[in-house]
Amino acid sequence: MEEERAQTNGLADHEDQLPVYRGLKVMPFIIGNETFEKLGTIGALSNLTVYFTEVFNMKNVSAATLINVFNGTSNMSPLVGAYLSDTYFGRYKTLGFASVSSFLGLISITLTATFPALHPPQCSAQSTACVGPTSGQLAFLFVGLGLLVIGAGGIRPCNFAFGADQFDPSTESGRRGVDSFFNWYYFTLTVALMVSATLIVYVQSNVKVRPDGSPLTSLTQVLVAAVRKRRLTVPDQPTVSLFNHVSKKSTNSKLPSTDQFRFLDKSAVIMPVDGINIDGSASNSWRLCSVQQVEEMKCVLRVIPIWASAIIYHLANAQNHTYGIFQALQLDRLSRSTDFKIPAASHTVFTSLSLTLWVPVYDRILVPALRRITGKVLQKCPIR
Repeated sequence: MEEERAQTNGLADHEDQLPVYRGLKVMPFIIGNETFEKLGTIGALSNLTVYFTEVFNMKNVSAATLINVFNGTSNMSPLVGAYLSDTYFGRYKTLGFASVSSFLGLISITLTATFPALHPPQCSAQSTACVGPTSGQLAFLFVGLGLLVIGAGGIRPCNFAFGADQFDPSTESGRRGVDSFFNWYYFTLTVALMVSATLIVYVQSNVKVRPDGSPLTSLTQVLVAAVRKRRLTVPDQPTVSLFNHVSKKSTNSKLPSTDQFRFLDKSAVIMPVDGINIDGSASNSWRLCSVQQVEEMKCVLRVIPIWASAIIYHLANAQNHTYGIFQALQLDRLSRSTDFKIPAASHTVFTSLSLTLWVPVYDRILVPALRRITGKVLQKCPIR
Protein backbone atom coordinates (compact mmCIF):
# COMPACT_ATOMS: atom_id res chain seq x y z
CA MET A 1 0.00 0.00 0.00
CA GLU A 2 2.78 2.40 0.83
CA GLU A 3 4.38 1.77 -2.56
CA GLU A 4 1.09 2.46 -4.37
CA ARG A 5 0.54 5.61 -2.29
CA ALA A 6 4.04 6.83 -3.17
CA GLN A 7 3.36 6.19 -6.85
CA THR A 8 0.05 8.06 -6.61
CA ASN A 9 1.74 11.02 -4.90
CA GLY A 10 4.42 10.94 -7.56
CA LEU A 11 1.77 11.22 -10.26
CA ALA A 12 0.19 14.16 -8.44
CA ASP A 13 3.53 15.92 -8.17
CA HIS A 14 4.12 15.13 -11.84
CA GLU A 15 0.88 16.87 -12.81
CA ASP A 16 1.72 19.86 -10.58
CA GLN A 17 4.85 20.43 -12.65
CA LEU A 18 2.97 21.25 -15.82
CA PRO A 19 4.54 24.26 -17.61
CA VAL A 20 3.12 27.75 -17.30
CA TYR A 21 2.81 29.54 -20.64
CA ARG A 22 3.63 33.25 -20.47
CA GLY A 23 3.30 34.03 -24.17
CA LEU A 24 4.21 37.48 -25.39
CA LYS A 25 4.80 38.86 -21.89
CA VAL A 26 8.32 37.43 -21.69
CA MET A 27 9.31 37.93 -25.32
CA PRO A 28 11.12 41.26 -24.70
CA PHE A 29 13.39 39.56 -22.17
CA ILE A 30 14.16 36.50 -24.30
CA ILE A 31 14.70 38.39 -27.54
CA GLY A 32 16.55 41.12 -25.66
CA ASN A 33 18.96 38.59 -24.18
CA GLU A 34 19.67 37.17 -27.63
CA THR A 35 20.06 40.64 -29.08
CA PHE A 36 22.65 41.76 -26.54
CA GLU A 37 24.53 38.46 -26.82
CA LYS A 38 24.79 38.97 -30.55
CA LEU A 39 25.68 42.64 -30.12
CA GLY A 40 28.68 41.55 -28.06
CA THR A 41 29.90 38.32 -29.61
CA ILE A 42 29.15 39.00 -33.28
CA GLY A 43 30.35 42.58 -32.88
CA ALA A 44 33.62 41.25 -31.49
CA LEU A 45 33.85 38.61 -34.22
CA SER A 46 33.42 41.21 -36.95
CA ASN A 47 36.36 43.20 -35.70
CA LEU A 48 38.62 40.39 -34.47
CA THR A 49 40.34 40.12 -37.84
CA VAL A 50 41.54 43.69 -37.63
CA TYR A 51 42.22 43.38 -33.90
CA PHE A 52 44.43 40.30 -34.24
CA THR A 53 46.48 41.74 -37.09
CA GLU A 54 46.83 45.35 -35.96
CA VAL A 55 46.84 45.02 -32.14
CA PHE A 56 48.21 41.52 -31.55
CA ASN A 57 50.51 41.78 -34.59
CA MET A 58 49.47 38.39 -35.97
CA LYS A 59 50.04 37.39 -39.55
CA ASN A 60 46.98 37.30 -41.78
CA VAL A 61 47.01 33.50 -42.04
CA SER A 62 47.39 33.08 -38.27
CA ALA A 63 44.59 35.54 -37.55
CA ALA A 64 42.25 33.88 -40.07
CA THR A 65 43.03 30.44 -38.63
CA LEU A 66 42.35 31.58 -35.06
CA ILE A 67 39.06 33.21 -36.06
CA ASN A 68 37.94 30.12 -37.96
CA VAL A 69 38.78 27.93 -34.94
CA PHE A 70 36.88 30.32 -32.66
CA ASN A 71 33.93 30.47 -35.06
CA GLY A 72 33.92 26.68 -35.50
CA THR A 73 34.03 25.89 -31.78
CA SER A 74 31.32 28.51 -31.15
CA ASN A 75 29.10 26.69 -33.63
CA MET A 76 29.93 23.22 -32.23
CA SER A 77 29.58 24.09 -28.54
CA PRO A 78 25.74 24.38 -28.73
CA LEU A 79 25.66 20.59 -29.25
CA VAL A 80 27.21 20.14 -25.81
CA GLY A 81 25.13 22.95 -24.31
CA ALA A 82 21.89 21.47 -25.64
CA TYR A 83 22.70 18.04 -24.17
CA LEU A 84 23.57 19.45 -20.73
CA SER A 85 20.49 21.67 -20.74
CA ASP A 86 18.00 18.98 -21.71
CA THR A 87 19.56 16.29 -19.52
CA TYR A 88 20.66 18.04 -16.33
CA PHE A 89 20.15 21.77 -15.88
CA GLY A 90 17.18 22.98 -17.91
CA ARG A 91 17.17 25.93 -20.29
CA TYR A 92 16.66 28.61 -17.63
CA LYS A 93 19.77 27.75 -15.58
CA THR A 94 21.83 27.11 -18.70
CA LEU A 95 20.91 30.53 -20.11
CA GLY A 96 21.84 32.23 -16.85
CA PHE A 97 25.25 30.55 -16.64
CA ALA A 98 25.99 31.08 -20.32
CA SER A 99 25.05 34.77 -20.17
CA VAL A 100 27.49 35.34 -17.31
CA SER A 101 30.21 33.43 -19.18
CA SER A 102 29.64 35.47 -22.33
CA PHE A 103 29.76 38.70 -20.33
CA LEU A 104 33.03 37.71 -18.64
CA GLY A 105 34.48 36.76 -22.03
CA LEU A 106 33.68 40.20 -23.43
CA ILE A 107 35.29 41.84 -20.39
CA SER A 108 38.43 39.74 -20.91
CA ILE A 109 38.71 40.72 -24.57
CA THR A 110 38.16 44.37 -23.63
CA LEU A 111 40.92 44.19 -21.02
CA THR A 112 43.40 42.96 -23.62
CA ALA A 113 42.84 46.19 -25.52
CA THR A 114 42.75 48.45 -22.44
CA PHE A 115 45.96 47.45 -20.65
CA PRO A 116 49.26 47.59 -22.60
CA ALA A 117 50.61 44.64 -20.62
CA LEU A 118 47.95 42.36 -22.17
CA HIS A 119 48.90 43.00 -25.81
CA PRO A 120 52.17 43.46 -27.70
CA PRO A 121 53.54 46.94 -28.47
CA GLN A 122 52.24 48.70 -31.54
CA CYS A 123 54.30 48.43 -34.68
CA SER A 124 56.01 51.64 -35.76
CA ALA A 125 56.14 52.78 -39.33
CA GLN A 126 59.93 52.41 -39.37
CA SER A 127 60.09 48.89 -37.90
CA THR A 128 60.71 45.99 -40.24
CA ALA A 129 59.52 43.30 -37.82
CA CYS A 130 56.69 43.64 -35.30
CA VAL A 131 56.88 42.16 -31.81
CA GLY A 132 54.39 39.29 -31.46
CA PRO A 133 52.30 38.49 -28.40
CA THR A 134 53.84 36.66 -25.45
CA SER A 135 52.52 33.32 -24.20
CA GLY A 136 50.86 35.07 -21.26
CA GLN A 137 49.12 37.58 -23.51
CA LEU A 138 47.89 34.79 -25.78
CA ALA A 139 46.72 32.78 -22.75
CA PHE A 140 44.63 35.71 -21.48
CA LEU A 141 43.20 36.22 -24.96
CA PHE A 142 42.34 32.51 -25.29
CA VAL A 143 40.59 32.56 -21.90
CA GLY A 144 38.36 35.37 -23.12
CA LEU A 145 37.61 33.56 -26.37
CA GLY A 146 36.94 30.34 -24.43
CA LEU A 147 34.40 32.11 -22.19
CA LEU A 148 32.65 33.42 -25.31
CA VAL A 149 32.53 29.88 -26.70
CA ILE A 150 30.97 28.61 -23.43
CA GLY A 151 28.45 31.44 -23.54
CA ALA A 152 27.53 30.66 -27.13
CA GLY A 153 27.20 26.97 -26.22
CA GLY A 154 24.49 27.79 -23.68
CA ILE A 155 22.66 30.74 -25.23
CA ARG A 156 22.38 29.65 -28.85
CA PRO A 157 20.63 26.27 -28.34
CA CYS A 158 18.46 27.38 -25.39
CA ASN A 159 17.25 30.90 -26.08
CA PHE A 160 15.32 30.03 -29.23
CA ALA A 161 13.67 26.95 -27.67
CA PHE A 162 13.07 28.81 -24.39
CA GLY A 163 11.02 31.36 -26.29
CA ALA A 164 8.98 28.63 -27.98
CA ASP A 165 8.33 27.11 -24.53
CA GLN A 166 6.27 30.18 -23.62
CA PHE A 167 3.47 29.36 -26.09
CA ASP A 168 0.91 26.57 -25.72
CA PRO A 169 1.24 24.43 -28.88
CA SER A 170 -2.21 22.88 -28.29
CA THR A 171 -4.03 26.16 -28.97
CA GLU A 172 -4.42 28.13 -32.18
CA SER A 173 -3.24 31.37 -30.55
CA GLY A 174 -0.18 29.54 -29.20
CA ARG A 175 0.75 28.17 -32.61
CA ARG A 176 0.34 31.57 -34.23
CA GLY A 177 2.37 33.12 -31.43
CA VAL A 178 5.21 30.68 -32.12
CA ASP A 179 5.09 31.53 -35.83
CA SER A 180 5.41 35.25 -35.16
CA PHE A 181 8.06 34.67 -32.50
CA PHE A 182 10.25 32.73 -34.92
CA ASN A 183 10.04 35.40 -37.59
CA TRP A 184 10.53 38.43 -35.34
CA TYR A 185 13.24 36.59 -33.45
CA TYR A 186 15.25 36.48 -36.63
CA PHE A 187 14.29 40.04 -37.48
CA THR A 188 15.71 41.39 -34.21
CA LEU A 189 18.67 39.04 -34.61
CA THR A 190 19.61 40.50 -37.97
CA VAL A 191 19.12 44.02 -36.60
CA ALA A 192 21.55 43.11 -33.82
CA LEU A 193 23.99 41.79 -36.41
CA MET A 194 23.77 45.05 -38.32
CA VAL A 195 24.36 47.13 -35.20
CA SER A 196 27.25 44.82 -34.29
CA ALA A 197 28.85 45.35 -37.67
CA THR A 198 28.48 49.14 -37.51
CA LEU A 199 27.99 50.87 -34.16
CA ILE A 200 29.72 48.25 -31.98
CA VAL A 201 32.64 47.97 -34.37
CA TYR A 202 32.92 51.72 -34.33
CA VAL A 203 33.26 52.88 -30.85
CA GLN A 204 19.16 37.59 -20.21
CA SER A 205 11.01 31.93 -11.96
CA ASN A 206 8.21 30.79 -13.25
CA VAL A 207 8.43 30.44 -16.96
CA LYS A 208 11.12 27.81 -17.15
CA VAL A 209 10.53 24.26 -18.40
CA ARG A 210 12.16 21.46 -16.41
CA PRO A 211 14.73 19.28 -18.18
CA ASP A 212 13.12 16.08 -19.48
CA GLY A 213 16.03 14.29 -21.10
CA SER A 214 18.25 14.82 -24.09
CA PRO A 215 16.52 14.70 -27.50
CA LEU A 216 19.65 13.00 -28.84
CA THR A 217 19.02 10.13 -26.42
CA SER A 218 15.39 9.91 -27.53
CA LEU A 219 16.38 9.79 -31.20
CA THR A 220 19.00 7.12 -30.53
CA GLN A 221 16.42 5.04 -28.64
CA VAL A 222 14.18 5.02 -31.72
CA LEU A 223 16.99 3.72 -33.91
CA VAL A 224 18.06 1.07 -31.38
CA ALA A 225 14.48 -0.15 -30.79
CA ALA A 226 13.76 -0.25 -34.54
CA VAL A 227 16.88 -2.36 -35.15
CA ARG A 228 15.94 -4.73 -32.32
CA LYS A 229 12.46 -5.19 -33.83
CA ARG A 230 13.55 -5.17 -37.45
CA ARG A 231 11.94 -8.58 -38.14
CA LEU A 232 8.51 -7.43 -36.99
CA THR A 233 5.77 -6.24 -39.33
CA VAL A 234 4.27 -2.77 -38.93
CA PRO A 235 0.50 -3.06 -38.30
CA ASP A 236 -1.95 -1.77 -40.91
CA GLN A 237 -3.50 0.69 -38.44
CA PRO A 238 -0.52 2.25 -36.65
CA THR A 239 -2.59 4.92 -34.87
CA VAL A 240 -4.48 2.17 -33.01
CA SER A 241 -1.84 -0.54 -32.59
CA LEU A 242 1.36 1.37 -31.83
CA PHE A 243 2.51 2.62 -28.43
CA ASN A 244 1.24 6.20 -28.28
CA HIS A 245 2.06 7.53 -24.81
CA VAL A 246 2.75 11.28 -24.42
CA SER A 247 3.88 12.76 -21.12
CA LYS A 248 1.45 15.34 -19.67
CA LYS A 249 4.27 17.73 -18.92
CA SER A 250 5.55 17.68 -22.48
CA THR A 251 5.42 21.03 -24.26
CA ASN A 252 5.72 19.44 -27.70
CA SER A 253 2.82 19.37 -30.10
CA LYS A 254 1.41 15.84 -30.35
CA LEU A 255 2.42 14.50 -33.74
CA PRO A 256 0.17 12.14 -35.72
CA SER A 257 1.56 8.94 -37.19
CA THR A 258 2.80 9.28 -40.78
CA ASP A 259 3.57 6.73 -43.51
CA GLN A 260 7.03 8.06 -44.32
CA PHE A 261 10.04 6.11 -42.96
CA ARG A 262 7.69 3.35 -41.76
CA PHE A 263 10.58 1.09 -40.73
CA LEU A 264 11.00 3.38 -37.71
CA ASP A 265 7.42 2.54 -36.63
CA LYS A 266 8.68 -0.90 -35.57
CA SER A 267 10.21 0.72 -32.49
CA ALA A 268 6.66 1.50 -31.27
CA VAL A 269 5.26 -2.02 -31.79
CA ILE A 270 4.24 -3.42 -28.38
CA MET A 271 5.55 -6.92 -27.60
CA PRO A 272 4.71 -9.13 -24.61
CA VAL A 273 8.15 -8.51 -23.11
CA ASP A 274 7.69 -4.72 -23.21
CA GLY A 275 6.78 -3.37 -19.78
CA ILE A 276 4.53 -0.34 -19.17
CA ASN A 277 4.88 1.86 -16.07
CA ILE A 278 1.91 2.96 -13.97
CA ASP A 279 1.93 6.40 -15.61
CA GLY A 280 1.69 4.81 -19.08
CA SER A 281 5.33 5.29 -20.09
CA ALA A 282 7.59 2.51 -21.32
CA SER A 283 9.69 0.81 -18.65
CA ASN A 284 12.55 0.40 -21.12
CA SER A 285 12.72 3.13 -23.75
CA TRP A 286 15.54 1.30 -25.53
CA ARG A 287 13.06 -1.47 -26.46
CA LEU A 288 9.76 0.42 -26.79
CA CYS A 289 9.39 3.99 -28.07
CA SER A 290 6.26 6.10 -28.43
CA VAL A 291 4.78 7.32 -31.70
CA GLN A 292 5.75 10.82 -30.58
CA GLN A 293 9.42 9.80 -30.38
CA VAL A 294 9.22 8.08 -33.76
CA GLU A 295 7.65 11.11 -35.44
CA GLU A 296 10.25 13.42 -33.88
CA MET A 297 12.93 11.21 -35.44
CA LYS A 298 11.14 11.45 -38.77
CA CYS A 299 11.10 15.25 -38.42
CA VAL A 300 14.87 15.23 -38.00
CA LEU A 301 15.29 13.11 -41.11
CA ARG A 302 13.01 15.44 -43.09
CA VAL A 303 14.99 18.58 -42.22
CA ILE A 304 18.35 17.08 -43.21
CA PRO A 305 17.96 18.37 -46.81
CA ILE A 306 17.15 21.84 -45.45
CA TRP A 307 20.19 21.69 -43.17
CA ALA A 308 22.40 20.47 -46.02
CA SER A 309 21.26 23.30 -48.29
CA ALA A 310 22.70 25.81 -45.80
CA ILE A 311 26.22 24.38 -45.94
CA ILE A 312 27.21 26.43 -48.98
CA TYR A 313 25.86 29.61 -47.39
CA HIS A 314 27.85 29.11 -44.18
CA LEU A 315 31.01 28.24 -46.09
CA ALA A 316 30.77 31.56 -47.89
CA ASN A 317 29.67 33.46 -44.77
CA ALA A 318 32.71 32.20 -42.83
CA GLN A 319 34.96 33.92 -45.33
CA ASN A 320 33.02 37.15 -44.85
CA HIS A 321 34.57 37.63 -41.39
CA THR A 322 38.14 36.84 -42.44
CA TYR A 323 39.29 37.31 -46.02
CA GLY A 324 36.37 39.60 -46.81
CA ILE A 325 37.67 41.98 -44.16
CA PHE A 326 41.22 41.61 -45.44
CA GLN A 327 39.95 42.78 -48.83
CA ALA A 328 38.10 45.68 -47.22
CA LEU A 329 41.36 46.76 -45.57
CA GLN A 330 42.82 47.27 -49.04
CA LEU A 331 39.95 49.53 -50.16
CA ASP A 332 39.86 53.30 -50.07
CA ARG A 333 37.30 53.68 -47.23
CA LEU A 334 37.72 57.41 -46.66
CA SER A 335 34.72 59.68 -47.23
CA ARG A 336 36.10 62.75 -49.03
CA SER A 337 33.37 65.10 -47.82
CA THR A 338 33.59 64.31 -44.10
CA ASP A 339 37.02 62.67 -43.70
CA PHE A 340 35.24 59.74 -42.04
CA LYS A 341 36.96 56.39 -42.59
CA ILE A 342 34.56 53.44 -42.69
CA PRO A 343 35.83 50.56 -40.51
CA ALA A 344 36.78 47.52 -42.54
CA ALA A 345 34.73 45.20 -40.34
CA SER A 346 31.58 47.19 -41.10
CA HIS A 347 31.48 45.83 -44.63
CA THR A 348 29.84 42.66 -43.24
CA VAL A 349 26.67 44.72 -42.62
CA PHE A 350 25.35 44.19 -46.13
CA THR A 351 24.63 40.50 -45.48
CA SER A 352 22.61 41.36 -42.37
CA LEU A 353 20.88 44.22 -44.17
CA SER A 354 19.50 41.91 -46.85
CA LEU A 355 18.18 39.51 -44.17
CA THR A 356 16.60 42.35 -42.20
CA LEU A 357 14.75 43.61 -45.25
CA TRP A 358 13.59 40.11 -46.22
CA VAL A 359 12.12 38.88 -42.87
CA PRO A 360 9.14 41.34 -42.75
CA VAL A 361 8.39 40.60 -46.41
CA TYR A 362 8.44 36.87 -45.68
CA ASP A 363 6.32 37.12 -42.51
CA ARG A 364 3.70 39.62 -43.65
CA ILE A 365 3.47 39.08 -47.42
CA LEU A 366 4.92 35.78 -48.60
CA VAL A 367 3.65 33.45 -45.84
CA PRO A 368 0.02 34.70 -45.89
CA ALA A 369 0.00 34.52 -49.71
CA LEU A 370 1.33 30.97 -49.73
CA ARG A 371 -1.14 29.97 -47.01
CA ARG A 372 -4.05 31.25 -49.11
CA ILE A 373 -2.79 29.48 -52.24
CA THR A 374 -1.70 26.12 -50.82
CA GLY A 375 -3.62 25.96 -47.55
CA LYS A 376 -0.41 25.00 -45.73
CA VAL A 377 3.04 26.32 -44.86
CA LEU A 378 6.35 24.67 -44.07
CA GLN A 379 5.68 22.37 -41.11
CA LYS A 380 7.77 22.95 -38.02
CA CYS A 381 9.01 20.03 -35.97
CA PRO A 382 8.57 20.22 -32.16
CA ILE A 383 11.30 21.81 -30.09
CA ARG A 384 12.35 20.00 -26.94
